[in-house]
Amino acid sequence: MLLCVDIGNTHTVLGVFDDDRLVGHWRLATDPRRTADELGLLIRGLLDSAHFSGRIDGLACCSTVPAALREVRAMSNRWFASAPLVVVEPGIRTGVPILYDNPKEVGADRIVNSLAAFTLHGGPAVVVDFGTSTNFDVVSERGEFIGGVLAPGIDISIDALASRAAQLMKVQVTKPRAVIGKNTVEALQSGIVYGFAAQVDGIVTRIAEQLSAKPVVIATGGLASVVLDECRTIDVHEPWLTLTGLRLVYQRNIPE
Repeated sequence: MLLCVDIGNTHTVLGVFDDDRLVGHWRLATDPRRTADELGLLIRGLLDSAHFSGRIDGLACCSTVPAALREVRAMSNRWFASAPLVVVEPGIRTGVPILYDNPKEVGADRIVNSLAAFTLHGGPAVVVDFGTSTNFDVVSERGEFIGGVLAPGIDISIDALASRAAQLMKVQVTKPRAVIGKNTVEALQSGIVYGFAAQVDGIVTRIAEQLSAKPVVIATGGLASVVLDECRTIDVHEPWLTLTGLRLVYQRNIPE
């Protein structure tokens, strides 16, 4: 079994694959202060709860939090000593040509998302990853990462609005009764849900115009469900796209 670890700025997502089948997954808060032993105990506990402990024979990891990688390596060496670890970083084979001015600037999660999107759905494709930031990753018809768009994420925008506006508050992110809010809570909810949906549709439309082709648009990330039903341009929802990409990278680097 393969354990995949996607460490984001806000959440860490874990997934266990049995061959190419995802058989278990968990979402945790990312804490860069967590030590290797704390991480090992936490992961072992989750694996034990699903009766996967002792069956992990490989690990794959990507991270947008550099400080966390040191602890992941130490955790892997101590708690999964017999299992090879693949970390998505320079030198690892991904099969994704990166057509970016500085390829080192591209986050590992964007690379594995592009690999998974092209493998599952072909190209051209646009991955819309709803996380701490909302990432739009564009994949060519040949599977190349050709660039994208980065925008403030849903939670960041909500926090910023609540902290800077004295009479506005954080609200539950859910679809309001109508676009025109009849109270402050509904007005905020409308701005969040329909505003971010319109942002996605507007950016995807402009990307398609630049590509001169209709890309398959894939939504992923923990906050995708907030606006998914209101987005007119999204074709597919792949909640575990990054984990799938990690599995594919592992298979490219560790022979069967």
